Amino acid sequence: MTNRSAVRRNRRTYFVQVESQTARDDRISFRALGLLTYCLDQHESWNVRSEQLARGEGREGRDAVRKALHELAAHGYYRLERRRFLDGKTAMGAAVSEYPVEQWAQDYVTFGGKLDVPVVEQEDGSFRVRYPDSTLGPDGFALDPESTVPDEAPADADAAPDPGPEAKPKKKPRTAPPAAARCAAQKKAQQPEKQEEPTTREAKGKTPAQEVATWYYEHATQYLGPYAGKQKSGWYFGLVKLSQQALEAKYTQKQVAKAFQRTGVHFPTAHQFQRALSDERNNKPMPAQYGGRPAPYSDAATWGTYGTGEPPAPGAPNDLDGGATFGIVPA
Repeated sequence: MTNRSAVRRNRRTYFVQVESQTARDDRISFRALGLLTYCLDQHESWNVRSEQLARGEGREGRDAVRKALHELAAHGYYRLERRRFLDGKTAMGAAVSEYPVEQWAQDYVTFGGKLDVPVVEQEDGSFRVRYPDSTLGPDGFALDPESTVPDEAPADADAAPDPGPEAKPKKKPRTAPPAAARCAAQKKAQQPEKQEEPTTREAKGKTPAQEVATWYYEHATQYLGPYAGKQKSGWYFGLVKLSQQALEAKYTQKQVAKAFQRTGVHFPTAHQFQRALSDERNNKPMPAQYGGRPAPYSDAATWGTYGTGEPPAPGAPNDLDGGATFGIVPA
């Protein structure tokens, strides 16, 4: 031993692999580093739960564990994934990295400091992050972490030195197992008409349901006031879901948009929205505070007439029948 004060280590066969850069990352606390090491030592079927991590002798409380998880997520070491697969099924799973992933840290800020991030499976078996505006982005995973660091090309290709005998050979890309390849081929054969989702935010256009939801999202913010809820993205996705269901039921975009406007709330319930759709289909006047005029009272319109056979008097006209897109927006 050249250095008599050096650290002596006891080692065994089984160990946890942590990069030196991660172990020396002074941005995270020792509590967070210890929790990261514990998570890396678990098998793939293990689920990260703060209640479970807080149990046992000498463990810290659940709040301390959650604080450490948020600390790891803010620096790109950890996150939860709400995974949607090609067959339509969903699952919740954790993602842990041995090194900090910048994309994960950016997504943590994008989703407002939340641990869970929605991801969607692609045809090649990879996943992409679904952002609040329904666009897709990279999930920060790489087949080989070393591939994320670009190699410096020599100034003159002809003058590049030959690799020595001790040069390490480049790692070959991993091939998918036979079972995974067969499963992917079966899924692709079952969905021949499915269009490939765009890989960038700019490349993806909006669906008819998203157009209606976006219009009412902006309309409600302007005329009903700022939304006071905690999750604006959830509000928007709810509008998209209601719009899609109405369009599949053969309602037009104009009818769906005016039905949203009839409800007079930022995010109507399914019952409120269905009633507004029915009123719009039957041309019932909209209340005055939402841009229409209430129908005047009429005995003939309410109870009908006797002996004449004439139809009831119609109600007042609806001021929202016009408009270039979905109707005239009230001033």
